[in-house]
Amino acid sequence: MNSPVLTTVALTGFTVAFFHAAIPTHWLPFVLVARARGWTRTKTLGVAAFAGLGHIALTTLLGLAIAWFGFQLDEKLGQAFPLIAGGFLILIGLYYGWQQWRGGGIRHHHLPGGHHHASEECGHEHDQSHWEHELKDSELGSRGRGDWAAISGLFAMLTLSPCEGFLPVYLSGVQFGWTGFFTLSVILAVATLTGMLIFTWLTLVGLEKFELKNFEKWEAGLLGAVFCALGVLLIVLEH
Repeated sequence: MNSPVLTTVALTGFTVAFFHAAIPTHWLPFVLVARARGWTRTKTLGVAAFAGLGHIALTTLLGLAIAWFGFQLDEKLGQAFPLIAGGFLILIGLYYGWQQWRGGGIRHHHLPGGHHHASEECGHEHDQSHWEHELKDSELGSRGRGDWAAISGLFAMLTLSPCEGFLPVYLSGVQFGWTGFFTLSVILAVATLTGMLIFTWLTLVGLEKFELKNFEKWEAGLLGAVFCALGVLLIVLEH
């Protein structure tokens, strides 16, 4: 493996993790719950970071399984592995592109107890965020329950929804061995926490003009483009 491949994988990993964290599912619930329960900005950011660590931990654990499986394939396939891995990344990218084309670009994480569904009756489209309305169906925004119940609910929501978009990046770094795995895991942690805290803070201080709800509905398409590009570069730069 050469330096251009390492640089490409690292930059791709940071881009995927950061922009995945920019999706409203990673910061808007914290802001809404904080406003409903009267939390300070410091407490809200602390809760977001705590939930983010759970999100990162499960994603890393899944990445470990992918890396281990990839190591076994790399030993058997040798120089053919980059071609196969690149082709697999392109297939994943095409799958995400197909999801975007059929209207599945938005990827929801539901609040515990909240199951609001967008419909014509409620005035919301399926490609719009509806966290404000889902929060009304959830116990997280109620002050009748302790803060720990709300914090644990937010933690579970994010932890049980790993960053699936980052998992193919682990596959692209298999040929770097354990060094590649740990490097990508650090990139995942830094990019995810940075993105979550930045967008949570911007919304807390009232900068809704930086709102990224419309970005949410293009998530699948953007991931598809990134993985197709990464797959092509992995094949071209290696050969």
